[in-house]
Amino acid sequence: MKQISRQMKITKHLFFSLFALLLISATNHAQEQKRIQIKYSGFLEFNDHESPGLKVMTRDDKQQIHVVHEGVNMWCDQALLYSDEDFIEAYGNVKMKQGDTINMNAKYVEYSGQTKLAFASGDVVLTDPNSRLTTDTLYFDRVKQESFYKSGGTVVRDSSGTITSQIGRYYMNNSKYQFVQDVILVHPDYNINTQQLDFYTETGHAYLYGPSTITTADSKTYCERGFYDTENKQGYGVKNTRIDYDSRIFEGDSMYFDNNRSFASASNNIKVTDTANNSLIKGHYAEVYKNKDSVFITKRALAITVQEKDSVYMHADTLMVTGTPENRITRAFKNVKLYKSDLSGKADSIHVDHKSGLTQLINLAHLNSQDAFASKRRPILWNEGNQMTGDTIHIISNPKTEKIDSLLVFYDAFLISKDTISEDNYNQIKGKELVGLFNEKNKLKQVDLIKNAESIFFSRNDKQELIGIDKAKSGRIRINFLNGEMVRFSRYNQIDAKIYPESAFPKNARKLRGFVWREDERPKSVDDLFSDDPPLDLPVIKGLDAYEPQKDFFDAPMLKRIEKAEAADKNTGKQPKKQLSIQKKRPKTSRKLPKEVIDQLKQDKDTL
Repeated sequence: MKQISRQMKITKHLFFSLFALLLISATNHAQEQKRIQIKYSGFLEFNDHESPGLKVMTRDDKQQIHVVHEGVNMWCDQALLYSDEDFIEAYGNVKMKQGDTINMNAKYVEYSGQTKLAFASGDVVLTDPNSRLTTDTLYFDRVKQESFYKSGGTVVRDSSGTITSQIGRYYMNNSKYQFVQDVILVHPDYNINTQQLDFYTETGHAYLYGPSTITTADSKTYCERGFYDTENKQGYGVKNTRIDYDSRIFEGDSMYFDNNRSFASASNNIKVTDTANNSLIKGHYAEVYKNKDSVFITKRALAITVQEKDSVYMHADTLMVTGTPENRITRAFKNVKLYKSDLSGKADSIHVDHKSGLTQLINLAHLNSQDAFASKRRPILWNEGNQMTGDTIHIISNPKTEKIDSLLVFYDAFLISKDTISEDNYNQIKGKELVGLFNEKNKLKQVDLIKNAESIFFSRNDKQELIGIDKAKSGRIRINFLNGEMVRFSRYNQIDAKIYPESAFPKNARKLRGFVWREDERPKSVDDLFSDDPPLDLPVIKGLDAYEPQKDFFDAPMLKRIEKAEAADKNTGKQPKKQLSIQKKRPKTSRKLPKEVIDQLKQDKDTL
């Protein structure tokens, strides 16, 4: 029994030793690079006298020549196989297939089994499940799974359209194309022109770099770095983005757009130009609905109506512009300020009808008693030295001449101007309504106070000496102005007036009920419009990374593979292949891929 057990141990040891040797041998064999194999040769001719190991194959009536190499199948009408160098040249209706996804057709193909590099020319077509590439010449690196052209190419993806470019690169593992120079994407619904485009065939996502435009029937989008989903027709730009919608130009630091809805939104340094009405809106967040003819803008929103000599500036928490160019309406909400060199104002809200020329300053009722424009802070206008307040104020302008024609103040109208001499005295008139008329220079020339009119005036002679203090009540008051100064004062109906010596008129009685002097609120420049705003804190736009130029297709690892293959040829003492008669008929191209690659690297490195 002991002897039998000992023999079994020896047998077991020998078995495992033999198994280990077989396993090592199999592993080494698997690690050895396979050579190009002939599956079907057609008519086969050996031409060792022309070049060592050369096999010339020509198809027969049965089928094309068929060769394989490590997962790649190739069919053609004629082929030259340099067996010693593991290199093949294929001619006529060449088909190359890798797995179930990559197919390539061409008139001529060179392929090296040592370097796994292929070169195709003549009506080259490369297809995968999502796209179809056509070009004149194409390089294919099986190690990196990348293909490359630099003589112009076209990629078709049914749902995304057709893309053409001068230079292109396909990263097969990522289903990604990288197009460079004169890139054009044509789709029935839009066109894209750019200098650099990264395109993913599985998703239809396109990344644009450099000056780029997306043109549709309704809009034209420009950016210098952006993204576009060609399937859903949505995208965004993060550098110098601009969208042209008919009569509007929309610009911003970061912009999202949806071409299905003709909608766009933007953040930071926004500008919306209305070319039809010669106006401009600025802010730091905005939305534009082209089909609804509307613009919504907030965060330091500023509307500018450009006029020939003096533009009008309006600032609010929120601005909204709606309507077609001929029926444009501007609405401003919350803490609205208005500035013009000769006219300024404030209100809770402002409504502007550009067609009729009517501007309404409105005080809205708020539940929040701490609101800056509660009932005591009614709409207000300043013109020259005059302050006008009321429950609602209407300014009527001529839309063609852009001149202010008149203004109306409804309910508790109040007009105040400072006395020309005394700092503490004010000329005042109040009534139920006020009607003001302007001259050609946008200055008040006449004011009428209607119903329950009251007044206090500091009367002075030509030497500006105080005559007395005039206090009166009447049914109506009319004042005429010249260059901003009162030149005539008239009272009508149920007049009750009296002039008091200054000494006989107490200081605490020198202001009518409801008097509020609000000169400290008056905007005196465009910058003053933002004086009450909190500090501006804009979000940081991350967006897309800057464009990274293509790395060389003929890179260092590839060159090492080529050098290794050439060194192997030299070590075996092989002589250069002689030119065969059949080669004279093929296109003018390198007979051996490694030399072609090296020549291209030296000559065209700058363009790659």
